[in-house]
Amino acid sequence: MNNIIHISSLDLPELKIYRNLTKSNKKSGHFEDSSIFIAEGIKTTEIALAAGLEPVSFLMEEKHAYGKAGGIMKTCPNIPAYLGPSDVISSLTGYELTRGFLCAMKRPAPNNIEEICFNAKRLVILENVADASNVGAIFRSAAALGMD
Repeated sequence: MNNIIHISSLDLPELKIYRNLTKSNKKSGHFEDSSIFIAEGIKTTEIALAAGLEPVSFLMEEKHAYGKAGGIMKTCPNIPAYLGPSDVISSLTGYELTRGFLCAMKRPAPNNIEEICFNAKRLVILENVADASNVGAIFRSAAALGMD
């Protein structure tokens, strides 16, 4: 795999988007570069890739490159994959990755509201969510309630 880069320094400019993700501006998705977002976990990244989203780079524990993330690595051979032990990645991001895998992705253009709502009868609208971790609970509740 040509795209593997072993992290030798936390100061690499390419790692800037992964640095200190625990800060409130990063948790809420407000990066200096608003065209980028971070997907956490292999499954989430696979779903995003299947939906046509474009990866910028990967950050993962070394074990995943040769294991669970192998399929992603093969389908994205030109995307840089930064590998390191969990303690190095934790030092970089500011927290311990639950799933040991992050993917910086290009944010897609927003959907047209008319297209989203076409034929929908029941919608959930989120505005100014203070803690992004609440979104998963909202999505699960919306699915349970049969929202369109």
